[in-house]
Amino acid sequence: MNRLIPAGIVAVSLILTALDARAAPKVVASIKPIHSLVAGVMDGIGTPALIVEGGASPHTYSLKPSQAAVLQGADMVFWVGGELESFLEKPIATIAAGARSVELAHAPGLTVLEKRAGGSFEAHRHDEHGDHEHGGDLHIWLDPENAKAMVRVIAGELMQADAANAQRYRRNADALLALLDGLRQDIAQQLAPVRNRPFVVFHDGYQYFEHRFGLAAAGSITVSPEVIPGAERIREIQARIVELNAACVFTEPQFQPKLVRVATEGTRTKTGVLDPLGAGIADGPALYFTLLRNMAASVAGCLAPGR
Repeated sequence: MNRLIPAGIVAVSLILTALDARAAPKVVASIKPIHSLVAGVMDGIGTPALIVEGGASPHTYSLKPSQAAVLQGADMVFWVGGELESFLEKPIATIAAGARSVELAHAPGLTVLEKRAGGSFEAHRHDEHGDHEHGGDLHIWLDPENAKAMVRVIAGELMQADAANAQRYRRNADALLALLDGLRQDIAQQLAPVRNRPFVVFHDGYQYFEHRFGLAAAGSITVSPEVIPGAERIREIQARIVELNAACVFTEPQFQPKLVRVATEGTRTKTGVLDPLGAGIADGPALYFTLLRNMAASVAGCLAPGR
């Protein structure tokens, strides 16, 4: 009989584990960096579903039927907010009406920077995507301090919804906060030698990263990656690159590298790649950290003198 006890204990343990899994809330996250932070808080408890996969842009995304079904069954949806992911506003209000909607752009302690316009940052027009129609720049995740504010909100919401796992959510969040502090310190040290080197970005989506680490962005080719700049705008950027002796122009994996080649033609300016959404990074808790470290490495490499 004693030989049967361990097997019985194992069976009971498996049943309890299955019950815990069923009890865990069904969570959905909008974009990959947000999904990564949510996955980190939920580590060992559950796995959130992701809406905007791969290199797709939240500015122009269209919801798939399979994702509508996921939203319909969700208990909680984490997203930046309607000014960034406007495609989610109506589905969250209708399909996911029974879910708790958490707009992380409103997280306490979050720094929200005003949009930039004029000079080398192209004027914002009302026919562009949502976050540029309003006052704030919603690329909030590119500052590790903002990530900390979002982690606190994510953990608080999950602890309230799933009290049985509250201690685990808290431990996971505390671990993430410590890792984010280390990430900020590492990147600050890595980028310190190139802080005063001017550069141009493909679209104005990196203000939080620049602001946090004291980088010298000189302008953007376009405000929205979906709005192709005209010939006059390209000539303006070419002149600005020459005037500032810009060290680098950064493009993005999914957008018009030809435009960057045209803008830098006839100059000694180097080109690099920045990926603000983690298009080529595997989903999961590590994505956020890999995304920012990759960005820092790209900036440091392209702006380094003599390379």
